[in-house]
Amino acid sequence: MDIPKNYDASKAESKWYKHWMDKGYFHSEPDERESYTIVIPPPNVTGVLHMGHMLNNTIQDVLVRRARLLGKNACWVPGTDHASIATEAKVVQKLKAEGIEKRDLSRDEFLKHAWEWTEKYGGTIFKQLQRLGASCDWERERFTMEEDLSAAVKEVFIDLYAKGHIYRGVRMVNWDPEAQTALSDEEVIHKEVDSKLYYLDYKLEEGNGVITIATTRPETILGDTAICVNPKDERYSSLVGKNAIVPLIDRKIPIIADDYVDPEFGTGCLKVTPAHDINDYEIGVRHNLESIDVFNDDGTLSESAQLYVGKDRFEVRKEISEELKSKGFLNKIESIKNKVGYSERTNAVIEPKLSLQWFLNMKEMAKPALEKVMDDTIQFHPANTKNTYRHWMENIKDWCISRQLWWGHRIPAYYFGKGANDFVIAEDEKEALKLAREKSGRELSMEDIRQDEDVLDTWFSSWLWPISVFDGFKDPNNKEIGYYYPTNDLVTAPEIMFFWVARMIMAGYEYLGDKPFSNVYYTGIVRDKEGRKMSKSLGNSPDPIDLIEKHGADGVRVGMLLSSPAGNDLLFDESLCEQGRNFSNKIWNAFRLIKSWEIDESSTISESDELAHQWFEAVFNERLKEMNSNYDKFRISDALMTTYKLIWDEFCSWYLEMIKPAFGEKMSAKSFERVISNLENVLRVLHPFMPFISEEIWQAIVERGEDECLIINHWPEFDPQLDSSKFIGMKDWVIAIRKIRKEKQISFKDKLDLKMIEKGASTHFDPLVIKLGNLNSIERVDAQVENALTFMVGDREFFIPANESIDVEAEKERIETEISYQEGFLKSVQKKLANKSFVDNAPEKVVAMEKKKQEDAESKLDILRKQLASL
Repeated sequence: MDIPKNYDASKAESKWYKHWMDKGYFHSEPDERESYTIVIPPPNVTGVLHMGHMLNNTIQDVLVRRARLLGKNACWVPGTDHASIATEAKVVQKLKAEGIEKRDLSRDEFLKHAWEWTEKYGGTIFKQLQRLGASCDWERERFTMEEDLSAAVKEVFIDLYAKGHIYRGVRMVNWDPEAQTALSDEEVIHKEVDSKLYYLDYKLEEGNGVITIATTRPETILGDTAICVNPKDERYSSLVGKNAIVPLIDRKIPIIADDYVDPEFGTGCLKVTPAHDINDYEIGVRHNLESIDVFNDDGTLSESAQLYVGKDRFEVRKEISEELKSKGFLNKIESIKNKVGYSERTNAVIEPKLSLQWFLNMKEMAKPALEKVMDDTIQFHPANTKNTYRHWMENIKDWCISRQLWWGHRIPAYYFGKGANDFVIAEDEKEALKLAREKSGRELSMEDIRQDEDVLDTWFSSWLWPISVFDGFKDPNNKEIGYYYPTNDLVTAPEIMFFWVARMIMAGYEYLGDKPFSNVYYTGIVRDKEGRKMSKSLGNSPDPIDLIEKHGADGVRVGMLLSSPAGNDLLFDESLCEQGRNFSNKIWNAFRLIKSWEIDESSTISESDELAHQWFEAVFNERLKEMNSNYDKFRISDALMTTYKLIWDEFCSWYLEMIKPAFGEKMSAKSFERVISNLENVLRVLHPFMPFISEEIWQAIVERGEDECLIINHWPEFDPQLDSSKFIGMKDWVIAIRKIRKEKQISFKDKLDLKMIEKGASTHFDPLVIKLGNLNSIERVDAQVENALTFMVGDREFFIPANESIDVEAEKERIETEISYQEGFLKSVQKKLANKSFVDNAPEKVVAMEKKKQEDAESKLDILRKQLASL
């Protein structure tokens, strides 16, 4: 076969991916083999590939491809998430651009637009993942809003409600004024920001005195219903039980005492706004305070605020502070730093808000989920992430599962009256009507019931993913759920440990009584080389497809993994992808070199070739053991580095040099067979990281049948009998000889004689050293050789007898210079050690180090003087 000079990554990628797909190599069906299963963390249905996806899916593909080579029935299930908030926001934005407001549409009309958007833009990310080489079972693609998965969500809601875990109630929630929906605690990102602390004077109802409070949110004073002080704070004890007047609106509010108040913060007085702060709300419950909601759902001020009605909350903050100042209520302003909650999806500032929502009590479900991680039934990689998990699980809060959106799984609650309990939970309207009639005792009609307008949190479908993708709810005893569940490994980001990982574990034990996976590998965050998180706004996030087109998919995969240890952030630099591409070129050129050799069918394997094969096979065996260990410990980057060094250093730089025929000579056919066998082993361990070039070379080695693909070949087996220890020192000898040649400017074409003082040195690898060092011979001697260059490797002394290639006078001059330097160095060390004060007072380690320097200098001088004498 004619081997092109340059590797064409683009051509190889499209050719082999199509071939793998056509042959069905990614597809899995239950059989007698051991299963290996990964479920993809489902990306947003209309999402596009970003650097985080690239890292996460490269790692998943590495694990899946290796499992396939290990003979396991590998199944990597792809799928997408309907992403309620993100998708609805995009559809609303698209409609606005067309002059259509969501409020002008019925629910069904809006959902028609949402489905059209999903069908138009959905699936883009999977086409991009295919460019990366992801070997997902595309025949198994699932979507969280498809019929069967939606039915599973409804079934679980009904079941958890029946068990008493799901309830409806008014609670303080995280409100996103932009998306106009409640969020769970995990969907709020707390950022440290520069703020202002406003000191406001509230007049006392009696007399002319004032009580001063400090707040970062002066616009919320319009909802104040109390002022609270610490009961132990003597400054205000006389005021407890009296009343103060809210500035601008003259509302009379009580002054109360509660241990929650920190006397050291601000003035020690807290304005209490139960409708807009979780801590204020809890104080309000304890003291039976009124809650006044001064904000509309969009973050503008409501009628209840009395002032600034309809204006945005941040605009009001500026205006009310000016009004308070002009009317003498503003005492002073301080600049502070504080943490503010932001919506993970829209980046809007969260508004704590009392709202009627659906909640899931998770305390009971959390117990087995915590236990099984802490006892390593489910292992986290890196292990230290267990501490974060434990802290969250031990302090778990009820999950707000309702969202004020239209795109998503509609809550299966049906209302038939105005009472707090006038609702039923049902599979559909028909069942709801039946249950509503039974509960109310009235002969209701279909017109008398209405379904809840809200949808469930997107994560309420995602937490069922490892079960629902195998139809474990639809058909709990089906063959697939029994075969593929529990899955093996989950690769995900630590920031969704609680959103997704913890909840999947809870769902697994709740519904199947078993773990959803055995291992969780947490990737780090992809950052730029300056350590900044990649984002569109910073312009520091490259387009993954552009990288693939520039460096090839294999190059990008290697680039992503070169510095990505589990759990640690990846400092991405495009030069890493360039390094990956250069690695591809190195492998390709090595293959071209091998295929360029002429073969002699009649000759036998030379002694040096046989040793070269033995050496590489033993080294490969050692590296294979390291790789297997790294894979077992989920040290994927370390497994790559072992593979990289094996190929670049041992295979290309050493092994091929050892066996390369001399110019004009041929290689024996049997020796060539060994080379090809070793190359094939190299390609097997390379394949998980660089699937395309490994398959391309595999197919180019010999004519192969249609099903003789590397992707379905086998992983090499470790051989405990192979031992590379008999080759210890060989590389060091060759490196030392080459160094002497370079230093003395002796041409590599000139053959040299090498003599060494025998101290139990093996002659086993002499033929290799002779070939690689271009020597006539290696001779063992009992004494030093006169008129020779000398060098040491470890404790062995070597001699190269002088000949016309060696400038003896220049060498003598070099040795004399080195002796002079070493004598001066030794003198300075001896002077230090002769100083009694230094020896008596310096740390023991420092003194020991100086003595070691003295010994080393004396030893070097002894050798140098002998070298000089020999010349």
